[in-house]
Amino acid sequence: MSSSSLLRSGLKHRIPRRTHGLTPMRSLSSSLPRLAFMKTGATFATASTVVPPRHLASSSRAAPSHTRSMFIQTETTPNDDSLKFIPGITVMGDGTAEFLDTRSALSSPLAIRLMGVEGVKAVFYGPDFVTVSKDSENPWAVIKPEIYSILMEFFSSGQSLFRSQEDRDNAGPQDTKILDTDSETVAMIKELLETRVRPAIMEDGGDIEYRGFDEQGDGLVKVKLKGSCRGCDSSTVTLKSGIERMMMHYIPEVKGVEQVLDQEEEIALDEFNKLEKRLNTKPSMADYMSV
Repeated sequence: MSSSSLLRSGLKHRIPRRTHGLTPMRSLSSSLPRLAFMKTGATFATASTVVPPRHLASSSRAAPSHTRSMFIQTETTPNDDSLKFIPGITVMGDGTAEFLDTRSALSSPLAIRLMGVEGVKAVFYGPDFVTVSKDSENPWAVIKPEIYSILMEFFSSGQSLFRSQEDRDNAGPQDTKILDTDSETVAMIKELLETRVRPAIMEDGGDIEYRGFDEQGDGLVKVKLKGSCRGCDSSTVTLKSGIERMMMHYIPEVKGVEQVLDQEEEIALDEFNKLEKRLNTKPSMADYMSV
């Protein structure tokens, strides 16, 4: 990312970003923590397609065709298995949408095509970007060309991102909408997530979803990381070193921030912990004798 790239909140200090753009820092001119980030490297690709005029569809006469071109920027994220594709035009505009399986992707023609690429396991729409996440078995060198082709063809066609307005309305996040029933503390949490945290995380091709706050108990804010932040190794650091410290500073009632995991993520994490424990356990003589 160029040196002119800053958080939307108008920060004037920059530090290297390693945790989804959410490393808190104290400004020399203010006692309030501020967030700043630097983006990882970007690559670029161009794609073009020849589109014959419509009136030639039933005509045998030759006529010159015109070419539509699209410049697609690709940015890496802290998650090696997620890439952020920027087509240079509006994607969602307002809000975000995430598709974790083929069934959920049925509401979006683009998502269903991307999910059909071998190795792709999730698609995320941001205001002006598409984040594609893959499994670890398939290299980007094989997947990227097909993704470029799908994005170029879709956005050049002018096709709607969703099959209906209802699908579009249901896709956008409603988690940070302040309700009449929200307490002052909850309203402050939602506002902070919407105005300070969400824009920073979106720069890394992800998003954050508010899942609740225990006002009467332990004072924990529950959130869900999405897009490139889902399953990323640095997500824990993002929560503790970035979001949690900022929340606790601005809102004294907040005592901590914890991530809510889906059932599939909990199973995967449990299996990983079991494997790590086995690898760290030194084999005994009995183990060698039993082989």
